[in-house]
Amino acid sequence: MKIIIRVLMLALLLQSFQCEDDVLPTNITPEQLDAKKTEITDYINSFSCVNSSGCNSIAFGAKPCGGPREYLVFSNDIDLPVLQQMVNEYNNLDDAYNIQISAVSDCAIVNPPTNIGCVDGVCTIID
Repeated sequence: MKIIIRVLMLALLLQSFQCEDDVLPTNITPEQLDAKKTEITDYINSFSCVNSSGCNSIAFGAKPCGGPREYLVFSNDIDLPVLQQMVNEYNNLDDAYNIQISAVSDCAIVNPPTNIGCVDGVCTIID
């Protein structure tokens, strides 16, 4: 009898340590990802830069092997917490979409841009 009670107590204890999963849509479409990306790029484009030191970059997207798909550049005048929240939401959706479609990728590492400039008031990656 003591063993049964201990097993039940252990089972209850283990359940209390389970993590809550983030609730993500199960049927993500490419159109949803495109719309979210457009929302983010429109937000970024609503801010302009004055010089190259006023620009920065953020990792964007989720490759199936891990790491970002690309980097977006933006003006430092942007509300960074808002941008980070938007990008995190997109990255989580992209990751869930990869799982949903069993995506594969080349697993190549995408490095952050090393040369970002302000060209005509727009932060731009300069090759």
